Amino acid sequence: MDGGMKLAPNLVEVEDLTVRFVTREATVHAVNGVTFSVRPGEVLCILGESGSGKSVTLRALMRLLPPRRTKITGRMQVDGQDILSLDRGALRRLRGGLVSMIFQEPMTALDPVYTIGTQIIETICKHKGISRSAARARALELLELVKIPSAAQRLDNYPHELSGGLRQRAMIAMALSCDPRLLLADEPTTALDATVQIQVLILLRKLQRELGMGTIFVTHDLGVASEIADRIAVMYAGRIVEEGPVADVLRAPLHPYTQGLMASTVHGQARDQDIDAIPGSPPDLRRLPAGCSFAPRCRYATPECRASIPEPRSPEPGRMARCIRVEAAVHSFA
Repeated sequence: MDGGMKLAPNLVEVEDLTVRFVTREATVHAVNGVTFSVRPGEVLCILGESGSGKSVTLRALMRLLPPRRTKITGRMQVDGQDILSLDRGALRRLRGGLVSMIFQEPMTALDPVYTIGTQIIETICKHKGISRSAARARALELLELVKIPSAAQRLDNYPHELSGGLRQRAMIAMALSCDPRLLLADEPTTALDATVQIQVLILLRKLQRELGMGTIFVTHDLGVASEIADRIAVMYAGRIVEEGPVADVLRAPLHPYTQGLMASTVHGQARDQDIDAIPGSPPDLRRLPAGCSFAPRCRYATPECRASIPEPRSPEPGRMARCIRVEAAVHSFA
């Protein structure tokens, strides 16, 4: 008998995920061969600039992309279920039950003509099959769990009657209402001021640990990633270009893009010194370059970089970067 500890099977497995948006005018290559996994109770943070494919990846996991003009290939499994093979009924049971999502702007995600309580109660009744009175009691418990003051009164408020911070907490309560195993958070603190943002981050991390949820958290903010993540996956032009434990990636980034993101922050910069911003702009996803998508903006780019897409390289266990300079980067931090 093996006396060693056995790791729990992955809650999420995504392999070679590709998402294309096809119109008469062009094909947008939004996600390009993305592979990652999430263990139960783990927080994976997907980090990158706007337009890198972060939100599209989350929506693909929930099958929320418009089916008529979206082509999805690859493999996506959540808790053993093949997401791409689910019919409409199975998808309805998946959304809100097994998998829940917190959207970036709660004012557009919450229905303005129904009270907060009604929306949470309907979700609980649909997935849990309990009475409305029991669902209302559960909704009140959830609002108190996410630290909404005067929770009983807030149940009967409409979304426009709450501040941005309280709306976001109400959306978190709704996402947690049916005890999901996987929580998807799409930049849930971007619209909040700094004080409320840190409160929501601390709350999310606390709830995630207490409830043991696997979480995929999308952000473009390095500070947010450092607060919430166990592991980081850095996306650029629809590809994961670096992945590893949060402390390792932030301490010793291996990919030039990750290094550029780190250098583009004001933290540690002298007041009279310009921010070392990444030159240029992200590529047009309708016309991706033949080689490394970051090559046109990279100070280290060579003809080899422009000729073909770099293969993933793992210089040490748990680390990965798509760059021919990975070994040089490792030595620079040694």
